[in-house]
Amino acid sequence: METVVKFQQLQSAYKDKNVFVTGHTGFKGSWLIAWLHLLGANIKGYALEPEYENCLYNSLKPLNIAESIIADIRNKEKLTKEILSFQPDFIFHLAAQPLVRRSYEIPAETFDVNVVGTANVLEALRSLQKKCTAIIITTDKVYENKEADILYNEDDRLGGYDPYSASKACTEIVVSSFRNSFFNTNKLDVHGKAVASVRAGNVIGGGDWSKDRIIPDIVKALVQNKPIEVRNPHGVRPWQHVLEPLGCYLLLGALLYENATSFSHAYNFGPYPEDHLTVKELVELSIKIWGSGEWKDISDHNQPHEAGLLKLDITKAIKELNWKPKLNAAKAIEWTINWYKQSSDKQGDFTFQQINDYLNL
Repeated sequence: METVVKFQQLQSAYKDKNVFVTGHTGFKGSWLIAWLHLLGANIKGYALEPEYENCLYNSLKPLNIAESIIADIRNKEKLTKEILSFQPDFIFHLAAQPLVRRSYEIPAETFDVNVVGTANVLEALRSLQKKCTAIIITTDKVYENKEADILYNEDDRLGGYDPYSASKACTEIVVSSFRNSFFNTNKLDVHGKAVASVRAGNVIGGGDWSKDRIIPDIVKALVQNKPIEVRNPHGVRPWQHVLEPLGCYLLLGALLYENATSFSHAYNFGPYPEDHLTVKELVELSIKIWGSGEWKDISDHNQPHEAGLLKLDITKAIKELNWKPKLNAAKAIEWTINWYKQSSDKQGDFTFQQINDYLNL
């Protein structure tokens, strides 16, 4: 087994397979359907309308790379109908309310979308009468964060200070319950389903325009020639380019499809332990790559709580999946800023170019 994600390995797993992607209009979902398109998969997406006009999905939409169903993940009847009519070989569940600060504004909706939405996907999977592999995407923030310089592994206690983090911890419990109750590997020959959850660190990359996220904040300020406002300059995060976790998801999906018993677990995906940057370092490197700009500290103790320190232990993925990161944090920032430097009519093509460049590293 190669220790990095290779095109031929993934193409053999996904070419001509039916792949159902929830949240395909979002930042990570758009990158995923682009990659699946290169692999020759038949793609069906299920998500809300994209929130931002200049988003990556709208750049890719004219290419007709995926059948697109615009609907709410909480509509269980509609979701089930679309999954069963498509008869997927793979399901990648990315649909979520993904923002920490927004979760303070809509806490109940955040739990509804993230927890009940996931249960709806898994219940639809129960009704599917064929072999299928499901990858449920959560977050690195599922752990009870002690704000200490430690690495969290997959067996550490789940928790969450803010509603977003707590909802994703609950999602992990839902996944575990469904896996034990309905998709137990001891009865794989009966149900034919393989389910794993994946916990990725702070993902950056082109095409993210979400409110209150650091890369969109940086780019918007640089384009407008304004100082970048930084809320938490000393916060430490496991920054990684979006292609790193997506490659992990695809690799794990391929392995699960062939051997559900060995890989039906939760996995952390992130950078090496020594490769963590502060928000300040990310901002200053972004300015350097852009070629101009400045930033200012707008720290406010009255802001909603956000974790100041968070690091992941990726040992399990390295040992069990024979995987390793390709891009360090500095290179991830460079790839991200270079994407935003492209003109809007070039960003779709540049997305495919970066996927190919990543595979050829």
